[in-house]
Amino acid sequence: MTISASPKTHPAMSDQDWGFLTMSRLPSKYNPAPSRMFYVYLAAPAITLLAAITIYPFLWLVYMSFHKVGFGAREDIFVGFDNFSRMFSDSKYIDGWVLLLKYSAICLSIQVFVGVALAVVLNNSRYEKILITLFLMPMMVSPVVAGLLFYYLYNGTFGWYHWIFESLGLLGEASILASSNTALYGIILVDVWQWTPLITLITLAGLKRVPQDQLEANMVDGAGSISNFFNVSLPNIYPFLLIAILLRFMDNFRFIDAILALTGGGPGNSTRLLPVYLFDVSFQYFKLGRGGAIALTLLIVTIIFGLILVRILEDPARKKALSGETDS
Repeated sequence: MTISASPKTHPAMSDQDWGFLTMSRLPSKYNPAPSRMFYVYLAAPAITLLAAITIYPFLWLVYMSFHKVGFGAREDIFVGFDNFSRMFSDSKYIDGWVLLLKYSAICLSIQVFVGVALAVVLNNSRYEKILITLFLMPMMVSPVVAGLLFYYLYNGTFGWYHWIFESLGLLGEASILASSNTALYGIILVDVWQWTPLITLITLAGLKRVPQDQLEANMVDGAGSISNFFNVSLPNIYPFLLIAILLRFMDNFRFIDAILALTGGGPGNSTRLLPVYLFDVSFQYFKLGRGGAIALTLLIVTIIFGLILVRILEDPARKKALSGETDS
C-alpha cells in the first residue's frame, strides 16, 4: 500500500492546509479473519464451566447407582445392578412411571392446545403487548409460590377455586387435593396455569415469522382463516412447537416444587410421581444408591422420549426434502 504525503486543501477553505492524506490503493481487508483457535479460546471458559456442573455430577450419579452409598465413616459398597433389579419389583416405582406419563400427557395436551389458541388470538391484535405482559406473569412466579397460592385457592373453607368447583357441582365439601381421585388434576391445573404462557410466547414468535405473501396467496384462492392456519401457519411454526413441547416435556419430568408444596405426594400415593418418589428415596430415606439408579433411568427415558418427539414433530417440509434426497 502506498500513501501519498501531498497535503490537500480543505474544499471550503482553500487557503488553509488541513493536512489531508490520500490513499492510492485500498487494502483488501482491514481486519484479517481470526483463526479457529481464537474462537476456541473464547468458548473455553464456558465449556469448562458447563463441564464442571454437568459431567462431574453425571459421573457421580452413575457411580452411586452401582453402589450402596455409606455415610460418615461407612464406606461405599459395590452392589452391581442390584439397585436396578430392585426397581422392577418396586410397585411405587412402577406407579410413579404411570402417574408421570399420565401427568405429562394431560399437561402437554392442554398447554399446547390452549397456548396455540391464545397465540393465534393475540397475534396482531390491538392489545397484544399488554395482554402478553399479563399472560407472562404466572411464569415469573416461583413454582413453590405457585403451589402455595393454589393450596389456599383449593382450601375447602375459604378457597375461591373450591367455591367455584363446588358451585358447579364438580366437588363436594372436601378440597380437590383431599381426594385421591381428583388430587392429580389439581396439580395439573397449577402446571397449566403457570406454563401455558410459555407455549403461547414461543408460538407467537413463530407466527411472526410466517411469510405474509403465502397467507395472502392462500386467501386469494378463497381460503378462510381456519384453512389459512392449518395449511400455511401451522407448517411454518413446526420448529417453534417442537422447541416448546420439548421444553415442557423435560420440565414435567423434573419439576416437583409445586407438587411438594401442594400434596407432598398424597393423599396416599395418588400424586407421587416418579420424580417425587425419587426425592423421597434420596432425601427422606437417604438411600442414595437406589435414588441414583432411579435418576439414571429417568434421565435415559427422558432422552429417548425426547428423540421420539423430535422424530414425530419434525418439520414436514424437511422430512419431504430428506426423503426426496434419499430416493434420488
